[in-house]
Amino acid sequence: MSSLSIKNIGFCLLCSFFFSLVGFSQDKRFTISGYLREKGSRESIPGALVSVPTLNTGTSTNAYGFYSITLPEVDSITLVFTMTGYKVTPYKTALRSNINFDLDLEPETEEMEQVVIEGERPQEKLSENVQMSAIDIPIQQIKSIPAFLGEKDVMKVIQLMPGVQKGSEGSSGIYVRGGGPDQNLIILDDAVVYNANHLFGFFSLFNGSALKSVELYKGGFPARYGGRLSSVIEMNMKDGNKEKLSGEVGIGLIASRFTMEGPLKKGKSSFLVSGRRTYIDLLIMPFLPKDSKGGYYFYDLNAKLHFDLNRKNKLYLSGYFGRDKFYLKYKDDQNSSEAAIFWGNATTTARLNHLWTDRLFSNSSLIFSNFRFTVSVKDNYEDQQFSAQYNSGIRDFTFKHDFDFLPNPNHKIKFGLALTHHTFTPGASVVKSNDISERTGSQIYSFEGGAYGEDVIKVNQRLTIAPGIRISQFLVRGKNYLNVEPRFSSTYKIADNLAAKASYAQMNQYLHMLSNTSIGLPTDLWVPATDRIKPQRSQQVAAGLVRDFPQKNFSVSLEGYYKKSDNIIGYKPGASFVVFEDNDNREFEYERTVTSGQGWSYGMEFLIQKKYGKFSGWIGYTLSWTQLQFDSINNGRKFYARYDRRHDISVVGIYKISEKVTLSATWVYGTGNAITLPIGTYHTNTSRELVPRNNSFGNQLFPGTTEYSEWNAFRMSAYHRLDLGIQLHKTLKWGGERTWEFSLYNAYSRQNPFYYFIDYGRYRNSLSQVALFPLLPSLSYTLKF
Repeated sequence: MSSLSIKNIGFCLLCSFFFSLVGFSQDKRFTISGYLREKGSRESIPGALVSVPTLNTGTSTNAYGFYSITLPEVDSITLVFTMTGYKVTPYKTALRSNINFDLDLEPETEEMEQVVIEGERPQEKLSENVQMSAIDIPIQQIKSIPAFLGEKDVMKVIQLMPGVQKGSEGSSGIYVRGGGPDQNLIILDDAVVYNANHLFGFFSLFNGSALKSVELYKGGFPARYGGRLSSVIEMNMKDGNKEKLSGEVGIGLIASRFTMEGPLKKGKSSFLVSGRRTYIDLLIMPFLPKDSKGGYYFYDLNAKLHFDLNRKNKLYLSGYFGRDKFYLKYKDDQNSSEAAIFWGNATTTARLNHLWTDRLFSNSSLIFSNFRFTVSVKDNYEDQQFSAQYNSGIRDFTFKHDFDFLPNPNHKIKFGLALTHHTFTPGASVVKSNDISERTGSQIYSFEGGAYGEDVIKVNQRLTIAPGIRISQFLVRGKNYLNVEPRFSSTYKIADNLAAKASYAQMNQYLHMLSNTSIGLPTDLWVPATDRIKPQRSQQVAAGLVRDFPQKNFSVSLEGYYKKSDNIIGYKPGASFVVFEDNDNREFEYERTVTSGQGWSYGMEFLIQKKYGKFSGWIGYTLSWTQLQFDSINNGRKFYARYDRRHDISVVGIYKISEKVTLSATWVYGTGNAITLPIGTYHTNTSRELVPRNNSFGNQLFPGTTEYSEWNAFRMSAYHRLDLGIQLHKTLKWGGERTWEFSLYNAYSRQNPFYYFIDYGRYRNSLSQVALFPLLPSLSYTLKF
């Protein structure tokens, strides 16, 4: 065959692909597009299925409820709109021109008769979704699961998913597929949240009453996400009810909360305000001495405005503001002293949706995110005055521009870019003594950019692939990092409702978090990669099987994964980070205290999940291994990570006995954390003068030099716990609904170890443990109106 004919064939193939992409053909093709919303509130519905059963094709709504599907001209066609928790709605029309069709879906109740459609009822099927390693958690399930001290916590529910480990007892920190807490990209309305913890890690800052959706990605990351290695947790706030004023008030043991939403202009604009505050400080105040005051509290405030400017333009303004404060005050006639630790997050997002054509949708975002941690001390003693303040944090300004292009049912294209300016304050202190003032520390500025493109391609009725690519860049102190991150996912239908899936993702992370703990304290410091500390990098492959049972409304998935991480960092043995400075060697203080290494994580995850119905819940099991290696730790040998767990099981059940009573239970089991313990202690005899008087032996053994085992060679006892809950609902005469909820945390009072310590005895040393939470009952009251 001549080279000319080969070129002609190649040219024809290229043209064929291009025409299929843009939807050109000899047949006339038209587009049906619009928005799906909830009837009664006009909240947008993301992820809804739009199917055409006669053509065996379909699409789904994007994050803002927009859909578009291009089909051949036909005299009569039926579209079926389906979303779990809503009534199935068919729409029959002739397709001879482009059609704009917006639809309000009606929420489904237990008594509501479903619309009967010829053939099998369309369902959301995991087996037909090319995305793998992703879990969507219905907000209603989050609200129904037993609460810890009466507070519903999104992050604690995520901890119950396979592949996700918690840091320690009661903590809301998470470790996904062997990654650390800094490797999780946490997004709230497009804004990155850097420290998601309240009460030193025991609660997260996300108020479930203000959220519309929660989705977790553990692998197979779409190209639109970048900047972290292990997971993406994307949360979106409610838009606000555009039809009527409604709200919710809740009172618990340690906190109260409220949510209010309603129209600014009916059908066109809306508002949402949601707040929460603890009152631990108010409860302990009567028990404090008159000359002393102290306490702790945190608060959250979520707010959002939504404007439908016209059919092609929608504007969203949203924000989160939260703060924790721990404080002590003392004052007498001559002296006074104050000490406080406070930290908080602030995010604001302005988003503009624009519909360029029936097939091209865009979202532009301006985003501000700020995390700050402060320690403050003030002392007045006679004529002496002393004050000190230490600050650390990170502040971002971001611009994002994303496009959805839907040329035909066989392609679903996304592309866009994100530009972020980071300002790091790893440590800055101000010390004043009378008229003397001293300042240390400075700020680090950096720039992070990313551009991406991805496509979901339906090759044929069985095979769907999703190739993608992301190009990321990071500029700091004259160093320019530029990386290409390929992504790929695929699904192959073996049979109806049964599919095999596979994915590959390469990720780069330009931000590091320095931590001495495993629970995500506010003292954890965010620092950038530099010319001496390289960005973190990972490659992850995953493969598995998914089986849907649409008649029973549940699915089963089995996944295996392998992840290799490079350039992860940690403190050198004995090192810690107190202040930040820039010295003559152009070396930042933290660069001398950290060491870099690599990690390996692999395992298998099993999940049975039923999202809706009278009985719902899931069973998850994880079998995994996580190992680390640093040249300056454990003599350079591999060791198991502290959060490595061989077995992890979670069982969650929610049973709605009637409209008035809901029962719930969770049971969890996990292999104990890996820790380092001393294996030998050398003692010395001391003189009689140093011995306590009640010692009749004349000498006593005191700890001296200690020899330790291999790094993390000891396993803590296995962790397991049962939580129970009951909700009592009642519809009030005026139309509101009240709910009493009683729950038991750790119902059989398992003494799970929080930490171990060596008890140095007179004749022998022993290993002792401290357990944090026994059985904890809680009671809360919620009123909806």
